[in-house]
Amino acid sequence: MLVELVAIEWLKPHEKIRPKKVAELQKMTLRWNAYTKPLLVDRRSGSILDGHHRYTVGINLELLRLPVILVDYLQDDSIELDLWPASELTKISKRQVIDMSNSNELFPAKTTRHRFGDTLPPIAVSLADLGYSD
Repeated sequence: MLVELVAIEWLKPHEKIRPKKVAELQKMTLRWNAYTKPLLVDRRSGSILDGHHRYTVGINLELLRLPVILVDYLQDDSIELDLWPASELTKISKRQVIDMSNSNELFPAKTTRHRFGDTLPPIAVSLADLGYSD
C-alpha cells in the first residue's frame, strides 16, 4: 500500500469534525512531531473518506501536504460504507459522499463510517516533511 504526500488544498471533507477530538489529536501530533496514520482519499475527487480530524489538524498547523492512501472509491468493493448508529440518515451511497465533498455543505460529524479491507498502515511522516514551520 503506497502512502503519498498530496497538497492539502486538494483534499475535500464531506463530514464535520468534533473540535475536542481535533485538539487532542493536534497535541499528540505535535508531541510526536509526525503523522502516524495516513488519510484514506478518493483518487479522482480528493474526497476524504477517513481522516477528517487529521485533515483539520493539518489545516490548523498550516501544513502544505498530508500523507494519504489514494483509492478508486466508487469502484473498490473492499471499501465498505456504513452509517454510524447515531447518524440522522437511514441510508447513504458512495456517490452521496463524493457529491457532499464537492458541495459547500458537510454531513454532521460521525455520519459515515468507512471500512477498508486493508488496514491503514502505521507511518511516521515528520511535520517538517509536510511543510510545518513553527
